[in-house]
Amino acid sequence: MAAANETSAKRPAPSRRGATTRDVRLEARADWLLEQIVAKRSLVVREVGETRKGEIAAHRLLGSAKRDAASLLGPHIARTAEAAHGRRIVAVQDTTEINFAGREARRCGLGPAGNGTAKGFFIHPVVAVDADSEAVLGIAGAHIWTRDEAPTPPHQGRAFEDKESLRWLHGAETAWQNLGAVAARVVMVADREGDIYPLFARTPAGIDFVVRSCHDRALTNRGTLFAAPAAWAELGRMAVRVAPRGPGDKGRTATVALKAGTVTICRPKSSGHRQDPATLTLGLVEAREVDAGPGVTRPLLWRLVTTLPAATLDDAQEAVRLYRLRWRIEEVFRALKSDGLKLEDSQVESADRLFKLAALGLVAAARIIQLVDARDGSERPATDIIDAGHIEAAAAIGAKLEGATARQKNHHVKGSLAWLAWIVARLGGWNCYYKPPGPKTMARGLDRLLDRIEGFTIAHEPQHV
Repeated sequence: MAAANETSAKRPAPSRRGATTRDVRLEARADWLLEQIVAKRSLVVREVGETRKGEIAAHRLLGSAKRDAASLLGPHIARTAEAAHGRRIVAVQDTTEINFAGREARRCGLGPAGNGTAKGFFIHPVVAVDADSEAVLGIAGAHIWTRDEAPTPPHQGRAFEDKESLRWLHGAETAWQNLGAVAARVVMVADREGDIYPLFARTPAGIDFVVRSCHDRALTNRGTLFAAPAAWAELGRMAVRVAPRGPGDKGRTATVALKAGTVTICRPKSSGHRQDPATLTLGLVEAREVDAGPGVTRPLLWRLVTTLPAATLDDAQEAVRLYRLRWRIEEVFRALKSDGLKLEDSQVESADRLFKLAALGLVAAARIIQLVDARDGSERPATDIIDAGHIEAAAAIGAKLEGATARQKNHHVKGSLAWLAWIVARLGGWNCYYKPPGPKTMARGLDRLLDRIEGFTIAHEPQHV
């Protein structure tokens, strides 16, 4: 891999609007650029900068040798850790590709994207989700990289440390390093691409995982992983919400039959895994859709391997529920890419600057999702988005936005994220009637709120003569 950035540093101390740096100008510029990205719902520097002066300021930050993607993410990882304190956390990790096919002119420092020809790079974030409220808490880490131009050596027989799939283990380690000391529990969740034997064997001891199985692994009893549940009794059934598969798809609800038990899988024969234990004993939960309706071409079938208990109906339901939270990272990706900030449309040319822009975009995408979530009520604190010192300023601003009717009142608890989301939505143009405020309204309102908080703070600072 080439030109890699990885954020797995220890928690930095939070400061104003989540920025930490010794250069006050860079701190202010990073804050401003993040707010502009959220407000404009764009990662196109000309749109974010608004004016020529703003565009130059954005380019100066992205081109600064004093800041890299990791340092830009650090303060926001710290805020996520604060939000995770004492809570059960689902650390969802996955990879998304940024492909510049047809827009490759003058790009430099980028290797081939997933199709092997177009230029592009990859982002592998860890998104922290509250296991109980299912709310997005923020970004807990990210790995951003581009591939070498040279052909990838044969996969078979290579050491795990030399493979791109090492990112999955790094993601688990990052989740544990940044959240393990503060969270009550951390459960790493990954889709089928995370079905990697060394990940199961080397995940930090303090972290659990739920991973959707891709490989029909050999078992010590001469059976196979996929065949094992056939001999198990059905524990019960549950309804599972299936996320939309694409534009126009509203999703659906599937009824699944649940089975669960314990299996002992064998280490793959590949020489690249010989340092790992010969066998691993894990829980297995099978969720198989029953009575799929007409038009369902791919009935739901999840085989989940886990370190969590897998014996009872409650165990199986919990594993399925936690795995289902993986869809939250897909929402962040959509907000970052074509359905939101449109990272692929950026005119930034160099890999280093694109990585920094992607890091800020991840944080902005997570914030937008948090505010949209909170519009219908949330017990999360407003400090997930703003600093505690700005609560009173937000309250003063919000009081002036309330109207005479009951529907024009902010009925949420002061200091809650729902309370803040109401204020943000009003500033974004929502009139308290008709349909709920969406991402564009929230992004516009947050920009206006932060501007007003800054003015409020300046107005109430002690005047020194």
